[in-house]
Amino acid sequence: MAPGLRKRFDTLGVRVGDRFVEGAGRMVMPARMSETYVLRTYPFRESDLIVSFFTRDQGKLRGVARRAKKPKSNFGSGLERLSLVNLSYSQKETRELADLNSCDLVQSQFDLLSNFEAGVALDYVAEVSEQMLPPHEPDEKFFRLLTVTLDHMRTKQAGCFWEAITYFSLWATRLSGFLPDLRSVDPSTRAARRLSDDSVQLAGLMLRRHLTDLPARTWTKDTALDLRRFLIREMEEHVERRFLTPGMLEAL
Repeated sequence: MAPGLRKRFDTLGVRVGDRFVEGAGRMVMPARMSETYVLRTYPFRESDLIVSFFTRDQGKLRGVARRAKKPKSNFGSGLERLSLVNLSYSQKETRELADLNSCDLVQSQFDLLSNFEAGVALDYVAEVSEQMLPPHEPDEKFFRLLTVTLDHMRTKQAGCFWEAITYFSLWATRLSGFLPDLRSVDPSTRAARRLSDDSVQLAGLMLRRHLTDLPARTWTKDTALDLRRFLIREMEEHVERRFLTPGMLEAL
């Protein structure tokens, strides 16, 4: 056998009788099935997508969904942002991108998209998650935070989107480990940060109670606006980049 053919034989296939079967000798990586939130997709080649996704057991990963843009793909509508899916994928240790095989849709956020405020809120939650989560680090608490936030948004109660993203922003900052103790901030520093006493008290309440157990109050865009702006600045300083979606929230 010629040296070039032998090398090809050794790495890509096996010989069956007088035939060379290409690909038969490859090591097949076992597929992993994970409960997953889709964070974001990027176009890749003609019909493929790069997908950023957050798995419950492996943390944030990125992978290639081949032929995902084809009408009869293995992914259907499961790759929409913040869809909860059972995702099948495989990944070699030497490769940065996983190979996505298929997904089964568990929970879609499609019903929220009829509301423009909700759509912007979803974009914000997806962007913050994408930027704040480190790769390959499981985070069960953050996974539950996403679930609680999205469940609350799906109630579609008046002002629920503002309440949900304020709670999400506070806990995303807390879980990332750089939320200051707002109760110990001296008045001069608090004034410099433009945090009102009401917002400091609300933040303390949110840190002690589940989102669904918070006292009823009327939520609008202006409720705890100073707190959200403060938290966004803290997160942007942490990741050393500006977020795109806060400006969209401000414009609502």
